[in-house]
Amino acid sequence: MNYKTLISASAGAALLPTFALAQDAAPDIQPYILTTLLFLVGGFLVFWMAAGFAMLEAGLVRSKNVTMQLTKNIALFSIASIMYWLIGFNLMYPGDGWWVSGWMGPWFSITALEPVGLAAADASLDYASVGSDFFFQLMFVAATASIVSGVLAERIKLWPFLIFVTVLTGVMYPISGSWQWGGGWLSEMGFSDFAGSTIVHSVGGWAALAGALVLGARLGKYKDGKVIPMPGSNLALATLGTFILWLGWFGFNGGSQLAAGTVGDITDISRIFANTNMAAAAGAIAALVLTQIMYKKVDLTMVLNGALAGLVSITAEPLAPTLFGALWIGAVGGVIVVFAVPFLDKLKIDDVVGAIPVHLFAGIWGTIAVVFYNGDASLVTQITGIIAYGVFTFVVSYILWMVLKGVMGIRVSEEAEIQGLDTSELGMEAYPDFSKG
Repeated sequence: MNYKTLISASAGAALLPTFALAQDAAPDIQPYILTTLLFLVGGFLVFWMAAGFAMLEAGLVRSKNVTMQLTKNIALFSIASIMYWLIGFNLMYPGDGWWVSGWMGPWFSITALEPVGLAAADASLDYASVGSDFFFQLMFVAATASIVSGVLAERIKLWPFLIFVTVLTGVMYPISGSWQWGGGWLSEMGFSDFAGSTIVHSVGGWAALAGALVLGARLGKYKDGKVIPMPGSNLALATLGTFILWLGWFGFNGGSQLAAGTVGDITDISRIFANTNMAAAAGAIAALVLTQIMYKKVDLTMVLNGALAGLVSITAEPLAPTLFGALWIGAVGGVIVVFAVPFLDKLKIDDVVGAIPVHLFAGIWGTIAVVFYNGDASLVTQITGIIAYGVFTFVVSYILWMVLKGVMGIRVSEEAEIQGLDTSELGMEAYPDFSKG
């Protein structure tokens, strides 16, 4: 070793105590940065689910109504974005600003972001940036509204639907969401819903069920005691939509870990991804095998909804189960869909895309299934939460649908329905070349 190396080594040794002191004094910014990144990546994955809902619905409605479904989906996402900024975010996450403690946060509290170039000393380093949190949570409320869109397809007017979405995304969803995720009364009771089987999916299902009851079935759907099939326009689009939703669900469930700054958090997120995928696969296979047994032929639409039901089922607790646990929870979701779709038809409840079995029925199942793997969850508390969300969402939705029906009407005319909503409501068709020969 020459003298230059010796001098360099001695200088480095002298600097070590100073460097250690500087490290001790500096705040740990890694959890803040990585959790913020988790929300941003998870958020744009869940955003992609908006495309999934649009493609799924476009494929499962008849060709004369495709443009209407696409219009509703881009409009509802845009409305949700604005309403969640104006009212929803701070209503759902009131912190210490509850109007009614545990039940309702502040109204008309507009979301504000951190200043440009925020310094580490001014940041909430124990969590994430407000912008990333707002962005991530916004995607969930938009998904809730998308559920309603598919159920009520092919016979609802555009503007009454969008008014309902405005209230759902700005007021209804944030109020009920605050009961659990905002630290409200259900959270204090011990209710557990990791990523929203009930808070997101069943809420969308209850709102859609109320709308379907007020709106009524499509013309000719139920005739002389029989269910008349009304095949969708494009099963390729429906399948693409399902795969897009499947992809987005990794952000939906994975981002709900709400932390990414430690080895444990990242490992848990990987576990959530694996369980989410397993549940979807099991739901699809369960529906595939069951439709072959029951109908002697596989029903692709049931398989698609089976995968989605598996995803909804695991959403309430995607972390705690083993891979086998995720498999059987998802498989039960797929079975639920196969039996629930004809059950709704017997009740003459017309659900165009099968969203009520997928999001409501499988959402209830997933919320109950939490007790099998989460030792802190109570069956009584889980059922209490399911009932609370169901009663609140269904009753308020039913009243709102009835008011809209009485004030402006929510259903298109028979002539418009027969002609198709694309031309009667919008004046443009998704497939003009086919309709004109």
